[in-house]
Amino acid sequence: MAEPWYPWGDSHPSSVIRGALGDTLYGRCVALAVTGSAAAYRSLDLARALMRLGAVVRTVMTEAAARLVSPTLFEWATGLPAVTSMTGGVEHVGLARQCSGVVVAPATLDTMAEVASLRASDVVSALVQEALGLGKPVLMIPAMHLGMWRRAQRLVAALEEDGVYIMRPRIEGEQAKYPDTWLAAWWVEALLTRGRDLSGLTIYVNAGPTREYVDSVRVITNPSSGLMGVSLALEASWRGARVRLVHGPLSCCYWSGWRSYLEAVEAVETTEEMLRATLRLVGGVDAAFYAAAVADYRPRRRLRGKFSTVSGPLTLELEPTPKVALEAVRANPGALHVGFTAEPLTGEALVAKAREKLERYGFDAVAANSTTEPGSGFASETNHVYLVERGGRVREIRGHKRLVARRLLDATLAMLQGHRGKGGKG
Repeated sequence: MAEPWYPWGDSHPSSVIRGALGDTLYGRCVALAVTGSAAAYRSLDLARALMRLGAVVRTVMTEAAARLVSPTLFEWATGLPAVTSMTGGVEHVGLARQCSGVVVAPATLDTMAEVASLRASDVVSALVQEALGLGKPVLMIPAMHLGMWRRAQRLVAALEEDGVYIMRPRIEGEQAKYPDTWLAAWWVEALLTRGRDLSGLTIYVNAGPTREYVDSVRVITNPSSGLMGVSLALEASWRGARVRLVHGPLSCCYWSGWRSYLEAVEAVETTEEMLRATLRLVGGVDAAFYAAAVADYRPRRRLRGKFSTVSGPLTLELEPTPKVALEAVRANPGALHVGFTAEPLTGEALVAKAREKLERYGFDAVAANSTTEPGSGFASETNHVYLVERGGRVREIRGHKRLVARRLLDATLAMLQGHRGKGGKG
């Protein structure tokens, strides 16, 4: 169903992609303000990504942007004509009122300076000033040469103090580049639906598998991709938390520069390495998520070189690896700790297993998923978990792992707000 203020209806061919990747932005209008950076063409992809999340996208362009990328191309992409100048229709006022938020992407140094100095000399800066005055969220994605970005830091501080959200660019060589399109869309989605509700919190996450070497090339491991843990880390960061991530070898996360959005990231390989990194980083955090699929056993003796198959059968003696989460809970008992467990169980049997792990490790909650259910757990972009909380509450959460991460963080925030007797939180 089209929104009442959307007079063109859903007749444009571009409308078929709306909601293709979810409905989190359905019913929301996003004003996409494009300025005169050479990266302006990247916002075509951002517009389409936001539409796939359910949004209606209205494009507003400065004259400089319209010289770089045709407004007709944005009309083709979104199904709606682009606004390129201030007219008697005062479109900037109407869009500020109608849309859920404004995303300035790419944001040039000139536009950032214009907004920070309370000027409104073009349609984009006028739209932003009106939206800020109405209390609407304004998000900026800068893209410019590195020297300009360095000069922009005082503007960034002033704009953030004024309530503007700014996504740091990806630094490569002498360029402060437009972030990966999917990361930018995810950032916009998280802020429009949750805001920075985790500001002031420090969160630890571990992710991915660990490896235990049999010889110089063969390992004991599991099929974890790391997507669940990385999704938790990025979602928490988008929502304002300071995030520390320790991860094993990842097979997810193709996005360029994603680690730069986290406070600390450490890559490890073995369980022992993950334990050491965890104990360095878990101290002082408010909440910790143990999403890594840690190898539970390792060879008691690692073979030298590469064992030859012509030597015949090989018998290995295995010993348990350290319990990373258990040691972390002991190291920071004042934090809220959320464990994970993957089991070949479903329903009540899975919930019972989660309760057992909650008590054994001293967790505040355990997220349990089935290894036998299609589209859940290892090597899948989706998940279906039962979050079992201390006190008895059970939440069932399913969907794309970024959305599962969102709801797990929602639940954690609620638990932190009601947390008593552990580190003085409440």
